Amino acid sequence: MLPSGHRMRRRDEFTLAVRRGRRAGRPTVVVHLLRRDAEADPAVGAVTDTPPLVGFIVSKAVGNAVVRNRVQRRLRHLARAYLDRLPGGSLLVVRANPRAGTARHDELAADLESALDRLLRPTSKGHR
Repeated sequence: MLPSGHRMRRRDEFTLAVRRGRRAGRPTVVVHLLRRDAEADPAVGAVTDTPPLVGFIVSKAVGNAVVRNRVQRRLRHLARAYLDRLPGGSLLVVRANPRAGTARHDELAADLESALDRLLRPTSKGHR
């Protein structure tokens, strides 16, 4: 389970991460990461003393309530392993695609890992 102090609950945090953060998509998930560390955008500001926050978006396109809750539980469990790799104060939003409703646990894990690895790679100066 994801610790309570790392759960994103405020709408403005979700909006900020989705609109201003970097994005990486895979067949089952799309991951948005807004890094708010020393090298981040000065307009957002550095917030390195706070823990990273993780939020999940699982729409009705994924399936009925039972399926959506199962997908969200799986993603919460998988995201916990990446908390130590996220910079302090960063915002991570994991959006489940419709295919996530029928995906196996290992497929979700591979897609999440691949997307996060891409976002956590150092960027060149020309990219956001």
